[in-house]
Amino acid sequence: MRIGVVKELTPGESRVALAPHAVNELTRAGHRVVVEAGAGEASSISDADYEQAGARLTGDLSSVYTDSELVAKVYGPTVEEHQYLREGLILVSFLSLPVNPKLTQALLDSRCVGFAMESIRDGRGRFPILTSMSEIAGRLVPQIGAHYLQRPSGGRGILLGGAVGVKPGHVVILGCGIVGSGAARMASGLGAHITIIDRDLDRLRLIENSRLRNVTTLAASAMSIEDAVVRADLLIGAVFVAGSRTPALVDRATVAEMKPGSVIVDVDVDYGGCVEPSRPTTLDDPIFVESGVTHYCVKNVPAAVPVTATRALSNALLPTIRHLAGVGLIDALNSEVGLRRGVAVAEGRIVDAALARTVGSEHHQISSVLPLHSEVR
Repeated sequence: MRIGVVKELTPGESRVALAPHAVNELTRAGHRVVVEAGAGEASSISDADYEQAGARLTGDLSSVYTDSELVAKVYGPTVEEHQYLREGLILVSFLSLPVNPKLTQALLDSRCVGFAMESIRDGRGRFPILTSMSEIAGRLVPQIGAHYLQRPSGGRGILLGGAVGVKPGHVVILGCGIVGSGAARMASGLGAHITIIDRDLDRLRLIENSRLRNVTTLAASAMSIEDAVVRADLLIGAVFVAGSRTPALVDRATVAEMKPGSVIVDVDVDYGGCVEPSRPTTLDDPIFVESGVTHYCVKNVPAAVPVTATRALSNALLPTIRHLAGVGLIDALNSEVGLRRGVAVAEGRIVDAALARTVGSEHHQISSVLPLHSEVR
């Protein structure tokens, strides 16, 4: 298969979808990989590294799309790239379609097959590609919050770990998935007092059983969330609903009741965010202040550490690309239910049920759109 890797055009996006070690695995298997020149520069990967791995280099973005059967990229195509989408192309990317109507329409108009990396599952129903980035985000956000709590950064002047004879800062985490549990571990290591809230009691039990220091679990309810949030020094939003817009669990009135100089880090802002005032920011301009509270709403948090994030993403993405390239689109979809669930759009139709509900569009069964074998219809 002809596979393309492009340089990211999304502002602040410094990752690249496939690192040289992944490219080498694909070229050794007989596939042709074309990489746009400079694609790995921000991740400390040179063009020579890609050439040594067996890739072909080109300085022309359009030729990567034109000459490839499959294009792998981190973030969904920007407006400048919409013109290169076409029927017969397989796109594998973090798409965030519930909050990106222009991209959704562009994908539908092009009739390409769009895989949302955040929705691809493994045989156990987990999200292996999303998880790789969520693990990094979970480890980063307590550090980010701690930075913006410092007085020179506009914060209250709080040290999360406190000091001898001084109580630690209070961190509230909404969501106990990969990001939330990772953030709890990091914040606990910093010495903070943590309240983690989720509606899934089994997830909360896992946190309880890990015996992290200074961690309290709460079942989610409107009252428990409001009570915890107004007492927080640092609020971390780590809520993710596959294929749907993130519900706003914290309204503006509650944010206005938070202590002046407190900090909110809303990780899933690329799906709408779980705090009402949240709006996407970039690594170049990461924060805004509303009601005296600092909001950090960068939608691609792992891009702050691209050397680590690119390699982690490549490790997680490679099995999917290798499988698609090795057996072809139809056989790959037939053999893996989790991969099939990652297809968001195909042949000009929405085939993801949750996405269709969110955007108010008609849902089409993938078996009615692509010529899958009869046993999977």
